[in-house]
Amino acid sequence: MFEQINSKVVKVDIGAAGGVVARTGGMLFYTGDVSFAPHEIPGGAGMGGGGGLVRMAGRMMAGEHQRTMLAQGTGQVHYGFAGLEVHIVPIQPGAMLQVEASRLLAYTAGLQTSVVSVGSSGGGGGGGGIMGALRGAASGALTGQGMFTTQLSGHGSAVLLAHGGYLEMPIGGPNPVVVDPQAFIASYGNVQTELKAAVSWRDAVGRGSGEAMQLQCAGQGVVYVQASEEKL
Repeated sequence: MFEQINSKVVKVDIGAAGGVVARTGGMLFYTGDVSFAPHEIPGGAGMGGGGGLVRMAGRMMAGEHQRTMLAQGTGQVHYGFAGLEVHIVPIQPGAMLQVEASRLLAYTAGLQTSVVSVGSSGGGGGGGGIMGALRGAASGALTGQGMFTTQLSGHGSAVLLAHGGYLEMPIGGPNPVVVDPQAFIASYGNVQTELKAAVSWRDAVGRGSGEAMQLQCAGQGVVYVQASEEKL
């Protein structure tokens, strides 16, 4: 669906793709009869309700995705963003792409989208559920790794962004792959991610080093890592 023009630009036939959602500012130029309209990624499941913690989580989640535009019609659109490297990921039914919102350039509109929480553990006490996720958000603020990530599923394709190129790390061996959260782009397949504290949460406060937190990836699939810790 997407075609790579060079390391920084892709193009897509909007009619054949059935529409494309892309981050605002990602369209470079187009030919044909194409219209653009604002688009919103749906919120994560189970985040409704009126509790204070749930509302706090909702505000964090709302900040985790970029503004996007839906392109429809007939014609070809070229996409790129800030001179960053681009990489196309075909998505097959039964597999999930979980990608940091700032590292997602575009995807075909037929894909199912949601915003899901990244699991967290360690550092200042354990515990799962919303409290564990909120602790992950606090520690994530130190590293640039958000509490939530965008999940895409179904049949289609997506385009990732990366600083300085990217690496594909296969997941499936006996040992998980541990990634610096600021270098993490996305995971594809049946991959579970968990944000862990390399030092205690109290010790990490005030430090800017991403090594204070680590993202552990296990399961079956691929993890995409950029060759830089620079934020997008």
